[in-house]
Amino acid sequence: MALRTLSDLPDSQFDGKRVLVRVDFNVSINNGAVGEDYRIRLSIPTIEYLAKRGAKVILASHLGRPKGRERLYSLAPVAKRLSDIVGKSRPAIRFVDDCVGPEVEDEISKMNKGDVLLLENLRFHDEEELNDPEFSKKLASLADIYVNDAFSTSHRKHSSTYGAAWLFDVRIAGFTLSKEVEYLSMIRENPINPFTLVVGGVKIKDKIGALEHLLPKADRVMIGGAAAYTFLKAKGVKTGNSPIDEERLPWVTTALSAYGDKIMLPTDHVCATSPSDTSVTMVRGDIPNGMSGYDIGKETIERYSAEVGGKSGGTVFWNGPMGMFEIRVFSNGTINIARSMALAFWRGSKTLIGGGDTLEAMKRSGVAENEVSHVSTGGGATLRYLAGDEMPGVVILNGH
Repeated sequence: MALRTLSDLPDSQFDGKRVLVRVDFNVSINNGAVGEDYRIRLSIPTIEYLAKRGAKVILASHLGRPKGRERLYSLAPVAKRLSDIVGKSRPAIRFVDDCVGPEVEDEISKMNKGDVLLLENLRFHDEEELNDPEFSKKLASLADIYVNDAFSTSHRKHSSTYGAAWLFDVRIAGFTLSKEVEYLSMIRENPINPFTLVVGGVKIKDKIGALEHLLPKADRVMIGGAAAYTFLKAKGVKTGNSPIDEERLPWVTTALSAYGDKIMLPTDHVCATSPSDTSVTMVRGDIPNGMSGYDIGKETIERYSAEVGGKSGGTVFWNGPMGMFEIRVFSNGTINIARSMALAFWRGSKTLIGGGDTLEAMKRSGVAENEVSHVSTGGGATLRYLAGDEMPGVVILNGH
């Protein structure tokens, strides 16, 4: 899907104009400070492109799921981190305590060319998620041009991604969103072969749509994480107390019968009686009753790592950790897959990582962001796009 992006418009079109940019600043805040700031850093190219062309840049984002105006979910710490990132080379990022209303309008009226203003959390107003027409009008009245740079929220028909966007004559994609669409469209429509898929995490139901679309195209599919136990059960392997998605067992059974020759499953596991049990057991084959698998075992790590890291060329897409990687003793599978992804990248493969958990896992493994071709921040949106679902916040940019 070819999108109109910032660079498709003449520079003069931004000069002195108010530009509303829907960004994704949904980051973790701990004790009033931003944790992982990858999503904030991703927005810099779009923000600076506009500021350098004399635009008055108005940033809008949500944060978490607040009930009303919970200060815990204020974007004020994000404004501070954004200011720290851009440094003293430009005016400080300004912040306003609401996202619509007289106070916001007053702040915007004081903006000079090149200024950047961050609005308070959109979800402090229930109308945002309801795609309320009046709220959409208020948001749209703040600016002359609309830019969506938040792929991760583009599967939702909210005011900031859909209702307000409709009301602009000029609505375009930011650099982050257009890069997401470019890479994910390649994976969805025409992946460079050989195409390898690594799927982990817990919830199979969230991944079924994407898997249905990608399984026919993939040359190799490696399943890990809690998702693997439903596949193993479908093959008659005993899985002990490991989590099984009984509802999706029929789908998994059908997938195995259709694509079993390309699906790789764990043959050994790191098991324990509970996540807090430090006396772990390496188990090959059936998992005993009373035990659960919390990571893929050494033999499986070697097979999966060789399959991913041994590639030179082609495409590798990884979504979901291989185990409960937050606990060190269950992190080996995930760490090794992350390092194999980096190796595949250096050997010339297109490597894509999707989902917040997977990004965190990559960081814990010591793999840098520039050691993969693309990190998708989309999470649910990434899987929805790969499943072929319509993305209202993307479609609207093409004027539909």
